[in-house]
Amino acid sequence: MIKALIIDDEPKARNILNYYIEDFIEDITEVRQAESVDAALEILKTYRPSLVFLDVEMPKKNGFDFLRSFKEPGFEVIFTTAYNQYAIQAIRFSALDYLLKPVDPDELKASVERFRAKMAPGQQNKVLFNNLADNMTKGHPKDFRLAIPSKDGVFFLTIDQIIRMQGDGNYTFIHCKDKKPIVTSKTLKHYEEMLEEFGFIRTHKSHLVNPLHIVKLAPDRDCLILTDGSQIEISRRKKEDVIEMLKIR
Repeated sequence: MIKALIIDDEPKARNILNYYIEDFIEDITEVRQAESVDAALEILKTYRPSLVFLDVEMPKKNGFDFLRSFKEPGFEVIFTTAYNQYAIQAIRFSALDYLLKPVDPDELKASVERFRAKMAPGQQNKVLFNNLADNMTKGHPKDFRLAIPSKDGVFFLTIDQIIRMQGDGNYTFIHCKDKKPIVTSKTLKHYEEMLEEFGFIRTHKSHLVNPLHIVKLAPDRDCLILTDGSQIEISRRKKEDVIEMLKIR
């Protein structure tokens, strides 16, 4: 059974989320609300939730101020935010989960399902929260650090460090400068959606390429030559789109 805490300065937003939790999420058995960071910290003196729904932007103290209060958070966080593309990107780059306000019940159920799949607040949380706070101080998303959770811990990569990504079912192998490939249990589609605006090119169902590391198109136009010497296949279905994107570059 799951205990939850909602932290949001807007009473309407808290009450709607509380209602949806009680109506749609059976195994969240107890929910409490806090209208501010200070109120939340007071509640946490005697209440131990395993899941916190945390508003990113609040007056006086925000969601990051709340997280800085903990050396090792003993809970998972699902961030809640009004439409703010910059904040959403920063959260996704930090391998964390979020709900867009006004909250949709189906998205809420999906987020809690992802939480259940973890079900054990890990020591990774603090470094992910710190990375998010750092990303939010950057002037542009291109300067974000991408958090890559793996069985060997969390790796943080800047966009220019990534050479290419190779998908293998539900796993992605990330090839980058000066490192061994990193294996993560995220799909290639997941990273394609995140990195599309940075010009990453899907050359094949199994390959996503960083345009910064393209050296040239092979004479037969069947593959790309990259800075690490790799030759990445271009599928027939993707060839026209890839050549067009290379022209734009």
